[in-house]
Amino acid sequence: MELLDKELATFESHKAELIGTARGKFALVKDDRIVGVYDTPNDAVHQGYSDFGPDAFLVKEIVEVDTPQNFTSNLIAV
Repeated sequence: MELLDKELATFESHKAELIGTARGKFALVKDDRIVGVYDTPNDAVHQGYSDFGPDAFLVKEIVEVDTPQNFTSNLIAV
């Protein structure tokens, strides 16, 4: 299983509901749960680091059509 596959599947399974209630905001997803919805990606990332430290988590904008974006953390060791 690839990194964040579970989180992406969780987001997709809740996407329709999220679009209806929080379009344009940012979802914080860990494992199989939506941890929260935030107004800015920085708020979601900050909460993710606060809750999960260096463990992987997903922050995804709640939109109908995705625009691919890639970010890496300077906390991930190679």
